[in-house]
Amino acid sequence: MELGKIKRLSARLLKVGETRIWINPSETEKIGEALTKEDVRGLIADGLIKARKQAGTSRARAKKLQEKKKKGLKRGQGKRTGTKNARANKKRTWIKNVRAQRKTLKKMKKDEVKLKKSYSKIYKMIKGGYFKGKKYLETMTETKK
Repeated sequence: MELGKIKRLSARLLKVGETRIWINPSETEKIGEALTKEDVRGLIADGLIKARKQAGTSRARAKKLQEKKKKGLKRGQGKRTGTKNARANKKRTWIKNVRAQRKTLKKMKKDEVKLKKSYSKIYKMIKGGYFKGKKYLETMTETKK
């Protein structure tokens, strides 16, 4: 049988396109002797006819870029799209900040730290956005002189 026909037949058997079929160039005479579908199956089993791997998109460059981004690079002013609020939601940052402050205040109460004002007053001050962060909250403790 002609090599073209064998290629077509093996493509159908391996369920791939004809361009992906590889025929061993040093064994073309032996392959040409195949007459039936069963013979072609035997050649495939022997490894004289194979299906090439499907070419895909390489992720090497993308992985390299991700590594740099993980380190904190490639995040400068020129790379930024979207507003500041779109990149870091104001509400989420507020929640994070307030929860941290309340947790700190609760810990201070538990440890019986002397406060300049009452617990409830400071709690309301946190709610009102009086403190920038935890460090500012800690200024409300009585300092030893």
